[in-house]
Amino acid sequence: MRIHAFEIHEPRPKLRGPHVVAMLRPWLDAGNVGTLVLDRLEEYFDAEEIGRLIRPGTFFDFTRYRPQTRTIDGKRSLTLPNSTIMAVRRQQPPDFLFLHLLEPHIFAEEYIDSIVEVIKSFNVRRYCRIGGMYNAVPHTRPLRVTGNFNGAPLTGLSGVSTQRNAYQGPTSIMNLVSDATDKLGVENVSVMVHLPQYLELEEDHAGKARLLQVLSELYNFPEDLVQLDQGDEQYREVSSAVDRNPAVKALVRRLESYYDSREDWVNTGGQAAMENQMPLAPEVEQFLQDIGDKLEGFS
Repeated sequence: MRIHAFEIHEPRPKLRGPHVVAMLRPWLDAGNVGTLVLDRLEEYFDAEEIGRLIRPGTFFDFTRYRPQTRTIDGKRSLTLPNSTIMAVRRQQPPDFLFLHLLEPHIFAEEYIDSIVEVIKSFNVRRYCRIGGMYNAVPHTRPLRVTGNFNGAPLTGLSGVSTQRNAYQGPTSIMNLVSDATDKLGVENVSVMVHLPQYLELEEDHAGKARLLQVLSELYNFPEDLVQLDQGDEQYREVSSAVDRNPAVKALVRRLESYYDSREDWVNTGGQAAMENQMPLAPEVEQFLQDIGDKLEGFS
């Protein structure tokens, strides 16, 4: 069955009030946390692929998203980068569609229309975008999470910031998916974890765990979905390396001060205890401010 640019496998699954959980590469997939989270959800709930783009080269430049070659049972195989749709039918609704989306290089409007048509075809009730961004946060503090629900701060979840998004500037054309689904009456949710910019880990498992914690609270997923050990060990190894590097250790201390002052500001309604902060060098203050200005509101 064809839905615009996607081929949906037959027999098509019958989903009950499905919600979409989507991630977008490379935009807002710092530390591959969006990819890691969807992989974990698909493994845990035994999801199956139900569709993918028929001709991904219509939208993607394969000199930027490289095909992968492998040898399987002595035969050479070439896999093209693609956007895929996975589905899971749970014991209790809602069921889920998991969307692994690549940001398009060309014909973006047609690509977005195809995604929206899939959402319409399955009568999706909620479109939830997840991901990660780099920010001025230390690995020694709980990872910050920002979120929104239909354009307003996402409330009622543990440790999720309720500050309103004030960002203005460059963004992704893929935000038009949210605009289109909003017009259809589909709920729009965004959940983003903020990761230490100085680490830039290829796979940030602490970020993965933090996102899964938020999704588990949002959807009442089973407790054993979240795996903390790998992320905790990863950040412990980082702390050991930081302790051996005085310059990085000093930077982390300044980031801690910056993080704590912001948390104090939020928790006291703007009356932060400024006298207890560690003074920051002007160049560090400007560095942190620049990061905050550029990355704070991308969720």
